Amino acid sequence: MSPTTIGPLSLRDRHIATLKQMLNLNVPLTKSTNTELAWKILVYDELGQDIISPLLTVKELRDSGVTLHVPLKSERDPVDEIAAVYFIMPTKENIQRITKDFRDNLYDNYYLNFIAPIPRDLLEDLATSALEFNCQHHISKIFDQYLDFITLEDELFCLRQTGRDNVSYYALNRGDMQDTDMERLISTIVDSLFSVCVTLGSVPIIRCPKGEAAEVVGERLDKKLRDSLRDTRNSLFSADSMSSGALSFQRPLLVILDRNTDLASLLHHTWTYQALAHDVLDFKLNRVEIEEVDETNSGTASTTTSKSKTKRRSYDLISTDQFWKQQKGNPFPIVAESIQEELERYRNSEDEVKRLKSAMGIEGDAQDLAISMLNDNTTKLTNAVSSLPELLEKKRLLDAHTNIATALLDHIKKRKLDVFFETEEKLMTKQVQEKSLMEVLSDPTCGTSEDKLRLFLIQYICSPMMTQSELDQYITVLKGSNCNIDPVLYIKRWKSISKMSVVSQAREGGTTTMGMFSNLMNKASKFAMEGVKNLVVKQHKLPITKIVDNLMESRSSPETDDYRYFDPKLLRATDSANTARNRQAFNDSIVFVIAGGNYIEYQNLQDYAKARSTISSKRIVYGCTELVNATQFVEQLSKLGRDLS
Repeated sequence: MSPTTIGPLSLRDRHIATLKQMLNLNVPLTKSTNTELAWKILVYDELGQDIISPLLTVKELRDSGVTLHVPLKSERDPVDEIAAVYFIMPTKENIQRITKDFRDNLYDNYYLNFIAPIPRDLLEDLATSALEFNCQHHISKIFDQYLDFITLEDELFCLRQTGRDNVSYYALNRGDMQDTDMERLISTIVDSLFSVCVTLGSVPIIRCPKGEAAEVVGERLDKKLRDSLRDTRNSLFSADSMSSGALSFQRPLLVILDRNTDLASLLHHTWTYQALAHDVLDFKLNRVEIEEVDETNSGTASTTTSKSKTKRRSYDLISTDQFWKQQKGNPFPIVAESIQEELERYRNSEDEVKRLKSAMGIEGDAQDLAISMLNDNTTKLTNAVSSLPELLEKKRLLDAHTNIATALLDHIKKRKLDVFFETEEKLMTKQVQEKSLMEVLSDPTCGTSEDKLRLFLIQYICSPMMTQSELDQYITVLKGSNCNIDPVLYIKRWKSISKMSVVSQAREGGTTTMGMFSNLMNKASKFAMEGVKNLVVKQHKLPITKIVDNLMESRSSPETDDYRYFDPKLLRATDSANTARNRQAFNDSIVFVIAGGNYIEYQNLQDYAKARSTISSKRIVYGCTELVNATQFVEQLSKLGRDLS
């Protein structure tokens, strides 16, 4: 169910609006709605939880009338006179669990919202169980929501977090893949992309390469969209006008690509804030977890043991955090300097409040002052601290980013990530190296065994030719550094059979080493940046961004001239590259990568869109089957390598 909206909205806005309408018992939300808020319980499965958690906070759930939110599989007690809103996938296991709820007579009213359309056989099972336990009159509504994807940001989505192994690079490329497994994987991707189109309110023009999984997905999605448009009574696009869609007036372009188009970007060491957090920290569903020293036990720890105790803390990195919104795509050195500058501004504001407190003879900290203001008639002091709640929230966010940046800096210094990033950039752009690849791989003080393996794999992938004797020399060095060589075996096999040109994996760009961190060195900084290079990344296009550029501009290119072309709105299915080239350029695009994506590609596409927006406004939504960091991808390559032996 796609809510009616006015004006262009982001994918995230549309997703939130649909969820809120669902929580309003599927009654459209309007500003003039004065009906009393209905209290309800929210019941979700694992995917439902993954979809909701990055979009709605606990407070927002409460504001929508949700008094309790619980997993479907949890043990739940009966609750009288309250509605239960279910948000689940239509699986046999979930239907059986709902049947148990019917049997136990848990709730007075059931609002069953299925993330994807429920198949007829499962709907019949549901009806049978409702009749069996005489609770059919308690089922108020059943809806197909078409929300089978996870939106993380305005222009970012993935298909799975829990259950991601089923849509991973390994799942798609494993040797024992059965036809039924492939069919299930393709159907999952097609259904999810269809849900994205429904949520956006747009029927896109589809482009995809030939001969890979992307082509099969493109064909199936074209047919699914075409069937929906043909059914005028039940079409989810019957009011398909871009004025009510999430994008501009022009129809968007949907580019479906395979991960094999560019393997190197998933292995690359990165230098931007968001991508770096995803690479080295535990970062998923917009929440990052880090190890921090437990200051509450630090005093006793020093007397009992030389090691300080640590605890895990989590931080939500969301769109309302302005610092995160502005800095997530910036290189780490710029982020560190910005945190330092924000801390200086906060201290100045805090000092001003303290000075006024002292002048007025008031003691206590900032929180105490907020309470004392209730009975304080001093206008001057009131004006000075009128923004106190905002100041305290800013301090909380600054503390969070300080802790995250400190954790990142620890990894950078311990593993010399700046050296790996610079070396890889120069490798991929054919620049002169300060140290040879063999020297870096042989250096026992430089990085972990995984860092070295990633560096070599990038060189191997991006090199058109490497003799067996050269490969054997590198493998000997990698083994000496305790590297697992199973991924090398798979990449060797992949290079021998891949239809993708290795040359296409090379890229432009590079890095420049600026002066050391002057702003951080000259101040009493929280960040000890000595020994870390201040690398400034030159703007460049990754292979996928180059492809998207050619397709959005309808530009002829050897890489994209033979891409399939589908327009679901045409009465007859056509597949003419000439038809595509004769069309005008696109302003809006959805880029979807099968078998894994990452924040490096996402940021590169956003940088491209921003740069091109000086000519005409460009918007690019990036999606993938799963967001995977380099460690996870290396493990998948390792499993594929082991399968070969």
